[in-house]
Amino acid sequence: MAKVKNDAPGMKGERSRNDDGQLRQKRSDTHIGTIEQKYNIDLNVRSDMHLGTYLEKNDIASLNDLVNNNKK
Repeated sequence: MAKVKNDAPGMKGERSRNDDGQLRQKRSDTHIGTIEQKYNIDLNVRSDMHLGTYLEKNDIASLNDLVNNNKK
């Protein structure tokens, strides 16, 4: 398996790209607990809540917006 290149400025970790070159979106069924651990943030919700549900309830467009708005 080929290693994914971390080529987006400021991007944490390695994310694959779609066929058109855009970064792949994080799955909406990812648990918030996983996001909190990976990005070292506390969102004050149950860790088993899905990312898609959290983004929708809080009117946040993307994981990127979520992480950037919660940096300390």
